[in-house]
Amino acid sequence: MPDPRTADPHPAPERAAGPPPPRPPRPPFGAGPSGSVPSGSVPSGSGPSGSVPSGAVPSGSVPPASAPVPAPSVNGSAPADPGPRTPPRGAPRWTDPGAVAAQEAQQARNPGQPDLSSARLLRPTKRPPQSGWRRLVYVLSGRLFNPGESPADVRRRELTVRINQPLLGCYKIGVLSLKGGVGKTTMTATLGATFASLRGDRVVAVDANPDRGTLSQKIPLETSATVRNLLRDAQRVRRYTDVRAYTSQGASRLEVLASEQDPAVSEAFSEDDYRRTVNLLEHFYNIVLTDCGTGLMHSAMYGVLGVADQLIIVSSSSIDGARSASATMDWLDAHGHGDLVRNAVAVVNSVSRSSGGVDLDRVAEHFAARCRAVVRIPFDAHLQEGAEVDLDRLEPATRLALLELAAAVADAFASAHSSGS
Repeated sequence: MPDPRTADPHPAPERAAGPPPPRPPRPPFGAGPSGSVPSGSVPSGSGPSGSVPSGAVPSGSVPPASAPVPAPSVNGSAPADPGPRTPPRGAPRWTDPGAVAAQEAQQARNPGQPDLSSARLLRPTKRPPQSGWRRLVYVLSGRLFNPGESPADVRRRELTVRINQPLLGCYKIGVLSLKGGVGKTTMTATLGATFASLRGDRVVAVDANPDRGTLSQKIPLETSATVRNLLRDAQRVRRYTDVRAYTSQGASRLEVLASEQDPAVSEAFSEDDYRRTVNLLEHFYNIVLTDCGTGLMHSAMYGVLGVADQLIIVSSSSIDGARSASATMDWLDAHGHGDLVRNAVAVVNSVSRSSGGVDLDRVAEHFAARCRAVVRIPFDAHLQEGAEVDLDRLEPATRLALLELAAAVADAFASAHSSGS
């Protein structure tokens, strides 16, 4: 018999045998603390018609303890789109042109608004000198006294900026002359070396002489492959490393694609050969210079003129050299290439120490009336050797003249962008 002192004074009623009573219905997802049902949500089994009016609380419902969860749609379909999502990392973002226009208009309305550009925030300092007595004083003072750049340093820096103008795609330059012995091949090699040493993109020079050209002799020879070998294996060239096996590269980073040197080969370099060569090279190089032959009627010349963006017409400092260069321009004008003549750069190359009685200023004036620019290259003993070109061995005046030539050629890069757009 149980102890009356430990017996429960309010005993629970005995549960009748049989199935357990049904559990009260769970509150719908997203219900707030008061048990209200969001508009559009229908709890299962909550009335004769299966619907609960807005604001009604089913009997026995318990408010959820966690944060609200998005309500599922009726009939078990997928939940509604929560809204725009953040694009994955690296995905391109679209910019509304209207927003850009509004920003530009705001900047136009507030031209005096201060910005945070480096040019405005950093104190201006003098650039250290690069040559002459100024450089000597700067070094001897332990770099404490800076006399600034000399006018020659400023000039070289300005030319270098022009040479490094941005270039989209491949720019093709033809170097030609009607007369031999004026330094056409030398100008091709030195101009290409100047571009390659100062720019970060790839520069290649092609020997398109239908006869035995000498362009490959201007840099150290790394391979015996020629343009013929490249055309023969064109189907296997897929990457830059593939085409690099057919070129030689000098210390300036200029690459040269040599012409055929075998005297037993009787087939001349044709227009179709040149076009195929350029179509292949333009996938891997930004600047392609072409050393043309002395004739204007050979097949390869028509290919050069058909794809060239700019011409460089070379003349010597003699009277017959100037007349030959002028005759070259006449031939180009007569055969529908007047636009190339007007955009060309004429080079008066002093292949000897003295020009005799020839007034080179008058020669330059003649070409300036027909071309976009004229550059005079002084005599240089290193170039007269006819061997491999080393820019470091050139006289300072020659280096400066080559910078002026490269800058004059690069000034046309912007017009190539506008015409190609």
